[in-house]
Amino acid sequence: MSEPVPAVEIRHLVKDFRTSFRRRPLRAVDDLSLTIRAGEVYGLIGPNGSGKSTTMKALLGLMAPTSGSCRIFGKDSLKVDSRDEVGFLPENPYFHKHLTGVETLRFYGRLCGLRGRALDDRVVELLDLVGLTDAGGRRLAGYSKGMLQRIGLAQALVQEPRLVILDEPTAGVDPVGSRGIRDLILALRDRGITVFLCSHLLEQVQEVCDHVGILCGGRIVREGRLDDLISIEDQTEIVIRRAGANLVERITALVGESPGASIVRSGRPRTTLERLFLETTTGKEGGA
Repeated sequence: MSEPVPAVEIRHLVKDFRTSFRRRPLRAVDDLSLTIRAGEVYGLIGPNGSGKSTTMKALLGLMAPTSGSCRIFGKDSLKVDSRDEVGFLPENPYFHKHLTGVETLRFYGRLCGLRGRALDDRVVELLDLVGLTDAGGRRLAGYSKGMLQRIGLAQALVQEPRLVILDEPTAGVDPVGSRGIRDLILALRDRGITVFLCSHLLEQVQEVCDHVGILCGGRIVREGRLDDLISIEDQTEIVIRRAGANLVERITALVGESPGASIVRSGRPRTTLERLFLETTTGKEGGA
């Protein structure tokens, strides 16, 4: 049985930019290769200037690579038809602020060829998906940053893409809005939609991604399944609820009797500030 076609396949991608200040071109992406399987969430992380956005633009065909290739579901990304099944949300999407949420989605729907009842139903479905049903009649000028990101995600889904590409989707969004966007990403994965996510916010990536690539200086320096990358090979973690002092002493003594074993740390586990904030302000647990 043949292997399914990857959602994204980048091979030996190189992108150079010429500058007026250097004789040699500036290399933004240096021999980058990665594969994203259909139906997974892939996170490309790295510091500012590491080449994340350049990689996305090359994949979308917005710029031609200096060398190497990018393919989307087996099609060359420089071909227009490769983007028929792709939705894209840039870091700072531009919207016509005088339009309402409904009008915005109807506008993009018409650009994608939707008309009549099919368009009306799709707008209703998308507003419900991104949690903006009650705000659909409001002008975008009155939307918060988080709401604008969610309407941006909705427009990226208008044509029911198989691949969604998100560039810093939670940039400038408060923790509550950020949590909502991450829940949407997980909902897309549950629907079988592939998500390619670029971010420098590591905790957010950790909560939603199946595979992660770490980009530095235009090169992939680490890549793999998230669980494999963040696990510590020589340590085992046991979390015990309501452990009394006597039980802790017995466990400590048992560890001391085991050659080579030692307790790295003990004490109460900590939550994160983000989770504490969400639990306090929304009454919902912020854990994954």
